[in-house]
Amino acid sequence: MRSLRIGTAGWSIPKQFPATAPHGTHLVRYSEIFNCAEINSSFNRSHRLSTWKKWANSVPNDFCFSVKAPKTITHEAKLACTQAQLQNFLTEANALGDKLGTILFQLPPNSIFNPTTAKTFFTMLRDLYSRNCVIEPRHATWFTPDVDDLLQSFRIARVAADPARVPQAAYAAGWGELIYCRLHGSPRIYYSPYPEGYLRSLAASFAAHPTKEIWCIFDNTVFGAAFGNAQCLKHFLAS
Repeated sequence: MRSLRIGTAGWSIPKQFPATAPHGTHLVRYSEIFNCAEINSSFNRSHRLSTWKKWANSVPNDFCFSVKAPKTITHEAKLACTQAQLQNFLTEANALGDKLGTILFQLPPNSIFNPTTAKTFFTMLRDLYSRNCVIEPRHATWFTPDVDDLLQSFRIARVAADPARVPQAAYAAGWGELIYCRLHGSPRIYYSPYPEGYLRSLAASFAAHPTKEIWCIFDNTVFGAAFGNAQCLKHFLAS
C-alpha cells in the first residue's frame, strides 16, 4: 500500500486555522487533520522517555513522526559522534514505538563530505537502527554520484529541499524507496507561504511518482504558513 504523509514541523495550529477537533492538546487536534509531524525540538534538547510515549499515545494508529537528530551529532560532531551519543538519541526516539516513521539528519551548510567519516557513521547507524533514515546535507560536496551511491548502499534517502542551496538539493536522491521533502519557505525561509500554483504542481508530481512512501514537511512555520500550505496540498491530492 502506498504511503503519502503531509504535515508540518511541529504541530502548532495557528489561530487563523480553526481545528476540526475542538478538544484536546495541540497534538491531538493536529493529528485529526494530518497524518505526520516532524519533531524538531529533539535537535536542541533531549526529552524524557515518558514524553515520547505520551506523544505516541496521543495520535491515531496511522500517524507517524519523523524525528530530527540532535545538533550534538550533526552540527557539533558533524557525524563524527560516539556510539553512545547516537545510541542515547535512538533510545529516546524509539520510545515512539510504531509511531516512529523516520529519523532526519540535517547537516550544517559548512559540513563538507568526508567519505571516511560518513561511512563510519552510516555503518554505526545501521548497526543500531534498521528503519527509515533521511539526510539533508547542505554543502555542495555531498551532491555527487559517489555520495548518492553511498547513501543508496546504506538505505538512506537524501532530502529534497526548498529552497535548495545547490541545484541538486531540490531533488531526492540516495535510497529510492523513500521521498522526503522539506519545504522551508521561499523566498523568505521559514516565513514565506507557497503559492497555490506551486502546491498544485507538487500534488501532481506526488500523485504520479512511483515511490511507495512520500513525506512532505512544511517548515515555513514562523507566521503559520506551514499549516495552511499543508492543508492545501492535502486538498489537491484528494481532488
